[in-house]
Amino acid sequence: MIARLLAVPIWLAAIAAFPVAAQGQPSGLAKATFAAGCFWCTEEAMDKLPGVISTTSGYMGGSRKKPTYEEVSTGTTGHTEVVQVVYDPKKVSYEQLLQQFWVNHDPTVIDRQFCDAGSQYRPSIFWHDEEQKRLAEASKASWQKKKPFKQPIMTPIVKATEFWPAEDYHLDYYLKNPVRYKFYVTGCGRYARLDELWGKLRK
Repeated sequence: MIARLLAVPIWLAAIAAFPVAAQGQPSGLAKATFAAGCFWCTEEAMDKLPGVISTTSGYMGGSRKKPTYEEVSTGTTGHTEVVQVVYDPKKVSYEQLLQQFWVNHDPTVIDRQFCDAGSQYRPSIFWHDEEQKRLAEASKASWQKKKPFKQPIMTPIVKATEFWPAEDYHLDYYLKNPVRYKFYVTGCGRYARLDELWGKLRK
């Protein structure tokens, strides 16, 4: 958390977030939502998949309306950092998104990811329909059997609730601020831990 705060000007945290104007997406596209700790890193991971149209950092899982980053970061709003993915099912499947999700987070912990601690960093798969729920549960069960580490998989699969996009300065952060982003992920030990957990499965 400290490394991340150093990477972002503190005064920017006061900028308010606004709800998505339309929860749908253009015809032929689909939507998925994942929480994997820092949403900057989740955006980067999902953007690498061909067929992903857009990724938007935001907040989900809490009850407060229009939560800001400053509020969510206290861990008192019930939200967790998420990334909402709009993708073309003809080019990338939901199962492929799940695969990318699993190997880009630490599923052995509950209310933290890497150096970031608190319920606002809890990992989750948020399903939007029964088919996503079925596929997510099957994926989790499969990984529980073949995972390359000994600890149990703790990541929950829960129904999606209202999504609130993050402030503009968080969106595409890894692209707009590559030096600060590298400082954060290195200092947080994210990739070192992922390599320790998943090994060649991440390649």
